[in-house]
Amino acid sequence: MAVNGRPMTSVVLARGLGRRMREADAAVRLEAAQQVAAAAGQKGMMPMGRDGRPFLDHVLSALADAGAGDVVLVVAPDHARIREHYAASRLSRLAVRFAVQPVATGTAHAVLAVRALVGDQPFLVLNADNLYPVDVLRSLVDLDGPGLPAFERARLVEDSGFPEDRVAQFAVLDVDAHGWLVGIKEKPDVRDLEASGPTAPISMNVWRFDARIFDACRDVPRSARGEYELPEAVGLAVTRGVRFRVLPARGAVLDLSRQADIARVAAQLGAREPCL
Repeated sequence: MAVNGRPMTSVVLARGLGRRMREADAAVRLEAAQQVAAAAGQKGMMPMGRDGRPFLDHVLSALADAGAGDVVLVVAPDHARIREHYAASRLSRLAVRFAVQPVATGTAHAVLAVRALVGDQPFLVLNADNLYPVDVLRSLVDLDGPGLPAFERARLVEDSGFPEDRVAQFAVLDVDAHGWLVGIKEKPDVRDLEASGPTAPISMNVWRFDARIFDACRDVPRSARGEYELPEAVGLAVTRGVRFRVLPARGAVLDLSRQADIARVAAQLGAREPCL
């Protein structure tokens, strides 16, 4: 659904340090351009396929398909490579703007960086290293308030090709009988995993927000990792009365976190051509 006749705004978090992508993997052979992207931790700019289009192009193409093509990229101060790429691209379905997060203090503070650009309009937030199903993104665009999709743990392994140990690290959602979010458990322990089972609702860090999230992002304390994290800000917003609709979701989520992911994600993309 367009907002005031315009595509919905999507905030794409591309500021992360990419620590896991920087970690060398002796079992992985990278092309020269991929080595450059990996060394910089710029997961979204990782070349994919025969034409070497960045992974981020596929992410933005999916957003345009979903009706959320007013894109704000949250980037580091040294973001010239990303800016130059989109300045040179022919954008017929998208508008791309930039918000700079000076220091990588966490995803909640990354969202704060877009406050002036977003205003009071609803917006999506997602990661630059995840490609979500278009139907899932469209379902968020069509909501009439804050929300997020919930993927079943077992289906994520089956549909997305995730290693099971990675899925075990994803946040588990606490959802009431009416489909509203009650809480989020980040990095659940073994007992929580066993209790929740294969159908546990999992968050893949894509959200629809309204302006109320900014107060929570400002007030959330540092996490155990020393960062201001968006899932914890969402949990704080819930305690303050913001209601988040949880939408059952299916389909493959492509995750480009580590060097070992590159070949698998490239194979899953196949000959897909992003259209910007």
